[in-house]
Amino acid sequence: MIPTLEWTPEGVSFLDQTKLPQQETYVLATDYKQVATVIRDMITRGAMAIGVSGAMGVAIGIQRSTAATIPQLNAEVDEICAHLAATRPTAVNLFWGIGQIRDLYNQLAAANTPIPEIKQQVVALARRLYDEDISNLRKLGAFGAELLPDEGTILTHCNAGALAACGYGSALGVIRAAIENGKKIDVFADETRPFNQGARLTAWELVKDNIPTTLICDNMAGHFMSKGRIAAVIVGADRIAANGDTANKIGTYSVSILAKEHGIPFYVAAPFNTIDTATASGDLIPIEQRAAREITHYQGNQVTPDGVNIENPAFDVTPAKYIAAIITERGVLRAPFSESIRAMAERSA
Repeated sequence: MIPTLEWTPEGVSFLDQTKLPQQETYVLATDYKQVATVIRDMITRGAMAIGVSGAMGVAIGIQRSTAATIPQLNAEVDEICAHLAATRPTAVNLFWGIGQIRDLYNQLAAANTPIPEIKQQVVALARRLYDEDISNLRKLGAFGAELLPDEGTILTHCNAGALAACGYGSALGVIRAAIENGKKIDVFADETRPFNQGARLTAWELVKDNIPTTLICDNMAGHFMSKGRIAAVIVGADRIAANGDTANKIGTYSVSILAKEHGIPFYVAAPFNTIDTATASGDLIPIEQRAAREITHYQGNQVTPDGVNIENPAFDVTPAKYIAAIITERGVLRAPFSESIRAMAERSA
């Protein structure tokens, strides 16, 4: 399994995904501000990994605190959570992870639990969330594998694999599970401009797992669909609204329209905590704007003319009408998504 992030006695160790595929190097974050930098600078990325990273960031902030009283620690926890929450606005998993640790802390603080015990319990929860992420994605993969054909090529966009999680992956977890079940699956990976997560990350981890993979440019998907070369599309998600509208890496919306036009099923794979029932529709999902330099430069070299205007939204929203199914660790959701999401949430309450 690819060790994307790991809690260690020294701090949280992160595989530096900005260096892949040329270098496999790790960054050690020893306090919550360093964890925030790792998230903001996309050293670690992907909704699921960001969620657990946020939890670990709060936990390490509390663990390293020198506060002598609960009121002092309360003020520090407010700052820790706010600092981590300001890193990336779109992926709801980040706020879920921060909230998991914050909720436990609030319960313990209200009960006047000794500070050493608080530190011990929040760290234990953060580490448990790591294990649960891997377990949940294996369950998700098993549900999704049943939807894929016995053989064929699956198109992905961005990276929703082990690198985007604590291991195994969501969209790529479905592909892994299908292959483990004997299905003859190969993958077309979109390059996913401008950060090239498909070219650098998806291709790297699939090749590492000996899964047959072909890299294509983002603007080639329609061509291969028209030639009957793609059997299904499967992507991850950074936030799913209560009606099923899904925010994922920029370019996903275009792929969903192409899939619909060609009669190809378009699946979203994401843990249930990616569903934001407080957000009614995709119109309300905040879209992160990234730095212009991600477009104007490549490997440190400027590739655009001076003076040109740049727009760089990191995500777009795919309307629910283009999604054949949403695959979660609790089961498969189908339209009407407003009803199936509500029913699944109520069953799990």
